Amino acid sequence: MFRVIARAQMREGFEAEAMEAAKREQAVHQLLEQGELMTAGCFKWERNVFVYYECVNRPLEPEVLLPSMAPYLEDWPGHSAPRKWIPMTDVFHFNEPASYEHWLRKETVDRRVGRVAHLKPEMAASYIYFHYQLQEERAFHGPKYEIIAMHENLLFGYQEFPAVVEEPLLPGRLSTAGTPADWNDSRMDLHFQPWEDGHLYFKPIEQLFTYYNDSSKKGA
Repeated sequence: MFRVIARAQMREGFEAEAMEAAKREQAVHQLLEQGELMTAGCFKWERNVFVYYECVNRPLEPEVLLPSMAPYLEDWPGHSAPRKWIPMTDVFHFNEPASYEHWLRKETVDRRVGRVAHLKPEMAASYIYFHYQLQEERAFHGPKYEIIAMHENLLFGYQEFPAVVEEPLLPGRLSTAGTPADWNDSRMDLHFQPWEDGHLYFKPIEQLFTYYNDSSKKGA
């Protein structure tokens, strides 16, 4: 199993066309039917588009899932070849797939949610430090399918409700015990840029689609 999160930006003036293309996209349905995907979700915030998806046999590029969106997305600089989607870096998860069977949803999911927040740029390293420590020390357990990814200082989070909390099957990568006994001592409140209304942390964003297929072929 491979979890992928990516970010794109809609071309100004073509937001409606981009969103409609995402909602009508047939390629993602074909990949689900072929057993290449277990879960796929697409979310929008302002001109930003985010995709979260779980590949069963091999990692797939976002362009393969959403080819119809390409004409309505900006090109990102930084590579010699034009690109529409930017991979986001996984900076935190409570759990990770140990196998196809392990990752299947055992209960019905009521809601799949995307959310965003901005870190203070100077606090990005601290945020990653605390969260990697928590993640790999298995300091405490949390929602199995929750994941947070970063591009620049923008965070995108994926969640499912009702939350499933269970001990990870895979061992942590750290043998230390540095996570604060009281997580509040990590002072996450100092890490985030407040929204215009004063709210800290994450805010839910608009969902364009979410799909799930539990009849996928077995994969890695």
